[in-house]
Amino acid sequence: MDKLSFYEQVYQVVRLIPNGRVSSYGAIAAYLGTRGSSRMVGYAMNASHTAYPKVPAQRVVNRNGLLSGKFHFGSADMMQQLLENEGIKVVDDKVLDFKNIFWDPSLEL
Repeated sequence: MDKLSFYEQVYQVVRLIPNGRVSSYGAIAAYLGTRGSSRMVGYAMNASHTAYPKVPAQRVVNRNGLLSGKFHFGSADMMQQLLENEGIKVVDDKVLDFKNIFWDPSLEL
């Protein structure tokens, strides 16, 4: 599988994350059958600003609910603002109530 097709698979999954929910790099990688490739999911998210249709990359956080990709959003607080616009509370770069709003594609799809 070439890199571009993997990225597109990631984008297809991320586009399915419901408004007000978040998923993790690792959960997406596991769903795609590449459990050890969470870093590649992160690389895909870093490149997602060029994808069409739009990819809601703000909904992908690390396994602890941290906004580890926040510096790829143009400003240090844009990722948090986008999440808060969806009703997700974030304090100190961490999603509050992470376990309850976590969306696992392996269970949801």
